[in-house]
Amino acid sequence: MRYRPSSRTRKTAAGTGIALLLAALNAPAALSFAQERIHEYRVSRPGYQAEYGAWDVVDVPEEFRTNAIHAALLRTGKVLLIAGSGNKQEEFDAGSFRSVLWDPDKNTFSEVPTPEDLFCAGHAALPDGRLLVAGGTARYEVLGDAVTRAGGAMLLKNEDPDRGHDLPKGTRLRSPSGREYVTEAPVTVPPATKRAAGGGAEVTASEARVFVVAADEGEKGVTKDAAQYGVVGLTGADADNLYGLAGPLTLDDQDFQGIDAAYEFDPEAERYVPVNRMAEARWYPTLTTLPDGRVLTVSGLDEIGEVVPGVNEIYDPATKTWSPGPERYFPTYPALFLTRGGEIFYTGSNAGYGPADKGREPGLWDLDTNTFTEVGGLSDPDQLETSASLLLPPAQDQRFMVLGGGGVGESEKSTGRTALIDLDEESPAYRDGPPLPQGTRYLSSVILPDDTVFTSGGSEGYRGRGESDILKAQFYDPKANAFRPAAAPTVGRNYHSEALLLPDGRVATFGSDPLFGDRNGTRTGEFEKRIEVYTPPYLKGGREETRPTLGAGPERAALGTAVTFATDHPERIAGARLMRPSAVTHTTDVEQRSIRLDVRLDGERGAGEATFTLPDDPSLAPPGWYMLFATDAEGTPSEAKWLQIGGA
Repeated sequence: MRYRPSSRTRKTAAGTGIALLLAALNAPAALSFAQERIHEYRVSRPGYQAEYGAWDVVDVPEEFRTNAIHAALLRTGKVLLIAGSGNKQEEFDAGSFRSVLWDPDKNTFSEVPTPEDLFCAGHAALPDGRLLVAGGTARYEVLGDAVTRAGGAMLLKNEDPDRGHDLPKGTRLRSPSGREYVTEAPVTVPPATKRAAGGGAEVTASEARVFVVAADEGEKGVTKDAAQYGVVGLTGADADNLYGLAGPLTLDDQDFQGIDAAYEFDPEAERYVPVNRMAEARWYPTLTTLPDGRVLTVSGLDEIGEVVPGVNEIYDPATKTWSPGPERYFPTYPALFLTRGGEIFYTGSNAGYGPADKGREPGLWDLDTNTFTEVGGLSDPDQLETSASLLLPPAQDQRFMVLGGGGVGESEKSTGRTALIDLDEESPAYRDGPPLPQGTRYLSSVILPDDTVFTSGGSEGYRGRGESDILKAQFYDPKANAFRPAAAPTVGRNYHSEALLLPDGRVATFGSDPLFGDRNGTRTGEFEKRIEVYTPPYLKGGREETRPTLGAGPERAALGTAVTFATDHPERIAGARLMRPSAVTHTTDVEQRSIRLDVRLDGERGAGEATFTLPDDPSLAPPGWYMLFATDAEGTPSEAKWLQIGGA
């Protein structure tokens, strides 16, 4: 039979011919058009895709297009996209908070009622498959000339052991000089504590902090001196017992402020379930799962917009309660990874707030003794903000990588540095890895089942300033310690972007929040609402038709045991990986890890079984739901089977 090209192929070929003809005329517009069509033709060829992979933009219905600030893969295979107020002041003021569920298998979307502003929260998977979401936004920042009312922190004290006070937002406090300040959030001041002492009683005043702004605009609301403030409207003993204390209140910049909210997202009911709130308000916190399934929660901006001063908490999913953790200061969104043995490795990567000279040194943190051992050797150590980092596959090797980054704050610095560290060495230290093509902030890094790391997107400038988005992607091969190119994405991704591995072996990318919409900075940037999905080469060139398959098998297993799955083609299986699903925001994804499994095969073509031996170390595989991929000799993965390890 003669080959008959499809309609799409004929159109592409015709379009390319026209494009080449126009290019020959050397008209600038025609030449640009021609180059685009030639590129489209080239990247659509099967041979190209078999070597470099391919990108596809997902058709998202308009009503479900949202500002994806957070992306988490659930054990149902759906992706939870959390926007909250989506970095939109008007949405925050209106109390309009969004979450959207995307089913990549069916390409369907649904809206999820979102109870509070979970914008810039933290998240981690729990042993039962629920997603813990903690923190969020209490107040948007006010900067520069937009600060029209002096403000700052006020400490409220209550000396009454018999009564607490719930003060609503808008409560007024007045100094002896007559200056008035208004609370920006509701606040509870508990009763004072009382204990017997020396035949009498000793009362210790309770305390609560709140951010206040001046009732008067401009310099009239500024105070340079510390003062005590009375609560307007209180009389008698209440007025004597409840009062505020504040230092200078100024027209300086006012940062974002956090909330103490905590929820578990139920992937079966597809709803947020409230749990006990944190002791601290947190905006930009990091949540890291521990070997026993509890979750360490660190850093963030508190209720007055200051970095939480080393006060950390641990969530217990069995009791839905929080308890104090070991104290240690970190800048916001620090990249904290669970290591073999239970220590926490801080790669040095972070995403924002905090002084440049505090909490930036990478190192190993022993939670039991609360000791921290710094590690050195890192090039461009002043450019770790907005860098990516990950536990390289397989997790048993205990090797970590840092990629790119920039200077603290709105710095013009960015680096193409990558760095590697082996924690199994006697004296671990970073050493330089192969450089990225250029300085890169906000790079996404995703572990694939074939033990490569797919990296994509990012920008050279802060928040894509100057149209500096990088439309490139590449694979890092840990064995070769080298990058190789991948097909280039068509959608730019910078600040507030995410990428994660899907159960079918593809990679989905979301979000991007550029500062400007043009190179000159004259137009405000627009949030990128498109979803783009990358299909790696291991699913192209016919390999997708001969990929390994896994059939019936268990859904739950204990560490150290073996699990057996049916397979029609045991001869195709050469390896297996147990991969924890991602929960990613602000380039920070401390959840993803890939664990090598031993494999035993029985049977032959047409009918057989594959048995996989699970690790016995919960610090290597903390309890939770994992994707189980079987791979062939070339790294082509099966579609994942979901398996719960440990947990109830």
